[in-house]
Amino acid sequence: MCRIVGFWDFNFNWQYNLEEVALSMRDSLSHGGPDYAGLYLEPKNGLALTHRRLSIIDLSPSGHQPMEFENLVIIYNGEVYNFREIREYLEKKGYRFFSNSDTEVILKAFHRWGVNSVHRFRGMFAFAIWDKTQEKIYLCRDRAGVKPLYWYFRDGLFIFASELKAFHKHPRFKKEINELALALYLQYGYIPGHYCIFKDAFKLEPGHFLVLDQNRNIEKIKYWDVKDYFLKGLEEKDRWIKKSEDDLTVELETLLTESFKLRLVSDVPVGMFLSGGVDSSTVCALLSKEGIKLKTFTIGFYEENYNEAEYAKKVSKFLGTDHTELYCTPKEAFDIIPKLPDIYDEPFGDSSSIPTYLVSQLAKNHVKVSLSADGGDEQFCGYTRYWIVGDKIKRYTSLPFLSLIGNFLNLINPDVAFKIYTLFRPILPKWTNFRDKYIKLRNVLKEAKDFKAQYDISNKIFLTDDLKQLLGNIVHIPSNTEFINNIDLNAMEYMMLYDLKTYLPDDILVKVDRATMSVALEGREPFLDHKILEWTSMLPVEFKYKNSTSKYILRKILYKYVTKELIDRPKQGFGVPIYEWFKADLKELYKEYLTPGKIKKEGLFDEKEVEILLNDYLNNRGVNHNKLWLLFIFQLWKEKWL
Repeated sequence: MCRIVGFWDFNFNWQYNLEEVALSMRDSLSHGGPDYAGLYLEPKNGLALTHRRLSIIDLSPSGHQPMEFENLVIIYNGEVYNFREIREYLEKKGYRFFSNSDTEVILKAFHRWGVNSVHRFRGMFAFAIWDKTQEKIYLCRDRAGVKPLYWYFRDGLFIFASELKAFHKHPRFKKEINELALALYLQYGYIPGHYCIFKDAFKLEPGHFLVLDQNRNIEKIKYWDVKDYFLKGLEEKDRWIKKSEDDLTVELETLLTESFKLRLVSDVPVGMFLSGGVDSSTVCALLSKEGIKLKTFTIGFYEENYNEAEYAKKVSKFLGTDHTELYCTPKEAFDIIPKLPDIYDEPFGDSSSIPTYLVSQLAKNHVKVSLSADGGDEQFCGYTRYWIVGDKIKRYTSLPFLSLIGNFLNLINPDVAFKIYTLFRPILPKWTNFRDKYIKLRNVLKEAKDFKAQYDISNKIFLTDDLKQLLGNIVHIPSNTEFINNIDLNAMEYMMLYDLKTYLPDDILVKVDRATMSVALEGREPFLDHKILEWTSMLPVEFKYKNSTSKYILRKILYKYVTKELIDRPKQGFGVPIYEWFKADLKELYKEYLTPGKIKKEGLFDEKEVEILLNDYLNNRGVNHNKLWLLFIFQLWKEKWL
């Protein structure tokens, strides 16, 4: 795994030093590629391709990049795990190889098949290929969105990179906030889809090529979409239902085992993040079954409600892994906060980035590659919110007049509702964010029979009305629902697809990629092999959630190798007790970064709305603390990058 950076300046006329700028951009990402740095220049075209290498496969200089073959030049970040199989085929067709790297296989596969070569690749990848003859550049991103790729095009300048921080090193990059992306960040805590925090900058979507030619024409080509397999599953549901549960379990176990083993292809040691939950335990169990002894790593907390380390230790002992754990203190976690804007150079509000960074640091001391079991929840109906929202939808659709009740509650001011709640607090559930829960309830009841809107609302931190007050006269407030329009799925299937298209690539995978690469550790995702994604997306939901049991079919496999008692427990997220630990400390930081004068001077947010929010938080008036966290993280980011 590596980091890539390039640009094509159509207006280049030696107004700046091409090589110096290219090297500065490249070396801004040295943390992700400390082993080698490469450069390819075409001054007559204003073109630069650069690469920072983290050597994983073929550690020799033969694997260095940029790599050339005939009319093609490649820079590449990621791993294609089945590269030996593709190489064998190409050798039969007369291709000769000078290295043992997967980079050379991708390059020569592209030479033979063009953009269709991607259908042969199994792995995680983001690459750029320059065709010197046709004067075209091709960008490509893997199907699930494991590896990042940003691009920017304005005034004849085209830039692309693994991370945004490289853009800042180009003298012609213009830093202007994209208000639509900011609105998305405030709603979800991350920026989804193609959106980027800067105007004229974008993320290349998973499963896409981007092609830019000498006439400045940009074409995007979608080569894969997980949505297609949900639809195919609907069409073929009768065929799936006819299969026995035992046959499907065997079929899935075979697919998982083969895909997990592929993720061990490496010329350096490989480890595993282990939580002791269903997903990471399944990866460890199936690899242990194959006689593979893994090094496993866990971060623990002294707060029982957040601590998974004891469960991970028990699973590790049962499976015989070489286990390392580290208990995190509040100070160690708090010390990470100032580093967050550098690690996450686009606003990113998921506080579990802190333990992810800490476990990455821990693993890096022992291995150069670590597996992470992300994607299991989204594929096997694992999130608690799926069945909570699903059950609510069933109840709501059977009850009349719910929208009327929602409209009635709309007449009751949240502050009045909070006073009533405070009065009866001793006999009611304890909520630190009552006001936001109340507003969400009103919105959900108004959208009682629209499960798509309900699920979207349940995932939001700032609601639409909040943003209208906070951001002023923003014309359009986008939402995650725009990425999965016009599809006829039941509620459970829709929620999983929603997360596969948004939350997984733009929160979970961003979190893991930036945390691991910040310490030069390669993170791999065994559950995100596209063959697994295709199979699980077609699998009827009845096999994923059954008898009130999530991950039903996955548990059937796991319980063959790990005793049920070690795994069965309420689901825990991989989080850090930010609010509990740092309530006092964060209050001081919030007061520093969210003062009315500072907010007014910067001109992005309505300073009165921020002041009300901050005062309500400081005086315990039922405000969701995540709102303050998102604003604070944005201000930290802004201080660093603007």
